[in-house]
Amino acid sequence: MVTNRQFQGIIPPVPTILFKEGQIDEKGMGNLIDFLIHSKVDGLFFLGSGGEFGQMPVELRKEVAEFTIRYVNGRVPVLIGTGTPSTNETISLSLHAKDLGADGVIVINPYYYKLTEESLFQHYAEIAENVDLPIILYNYPELTGQDLAPDFVLRLVNQCSNIVGIKDTVLAVGHTRELIQTIKSEHPDFAVFSGYDEHLLNTLSLGGDGSIPLTSSFAPEISVGIYQSFKEGNYAQAIDFHQQLASLLPLYKLDSPFMNVVKEAIRLRGIEISTDVLAPVRSLSPETKELVHSLLLEKSIISF
Repeated sequence: MVTNRQFQGIIPPVPTILFKEGQIDEKGMGNLIDFLIHSKVDGLFFLGSGGEFGQMPVELRKEVAEFTIRYVNGRVPVLIGTGTPSTNETISLSLHAKDLGADGVIVINPYYYKLTEESLFQHYAEIAENVDLPIILYNYPELTGQDLAPDFVLRLVNQCSNIVGIKDTVLAVGHTRELIQTIKSEHPDFAVFSGYDEHLLNTLSLGGDGSIPLTSSFAPEISVGIYQSFKEGNYAQAIDFHQQLASLLPLYKLDSPFMNVVKEAIRLRGIEISTDVLAPVRSLSPETKELVHSLLLEKSIISF
């Protein structure tokens, strides 16, 4: 029986710390996990976009899930990204995460092919039917080419009780607002998270539940500060944190995709990790590393 656990707050999408040959840097991964838990995050999400799942063979995805769930050891809820373009493979990875003790899975919609709405619905319904775990949808149309519309999500949630939330990584805040109004009017416990960092405060003010923002993997105190200040009704402080968060967002423009930038930022925070990335992503040039350093220094994230 699925427990309808309410996920909320700040859940960093944790970069996978590894060596370029594809082995997990277990010491570095542990250092990062400990840092984030100590920073009072509300959960951890492994194998998301910033976790490089798209460059990984299935066996490495399973190794990452196994190590991270074991290392966290119940200290905070753990969500594992299990989405693939294949329904059967997504179910297999989700069942693997369940067997390891994951608290839930996050499932991005199939990428590459654009599906009919009915095929997309059946994809998610089949996963939900076969995986006895809380499922969070992952809407990232900029990368998948296909949006999860609010009415479509409501139809899914009405049929599948273990679909309990969504990470809405969209540029238009109106999309997230409509999700909150459409789904929560019938399912008030359904969790709506912003994917883009800058939409956290807006999502909370509209009645959403938190964020899964990549900057929280190296500066969790800012997103955690926004969330806690908002929950306490200290809106002036929440706005101060929001403005601090906004000043970090130029980091995303330094390279594409940006997991190499984020790993360098983590290293600059004094957390010992390998900053290697999996091809086709490339390591940062010395010039770009200096830009990361300068921005973090200017915004007082680091002091040296």
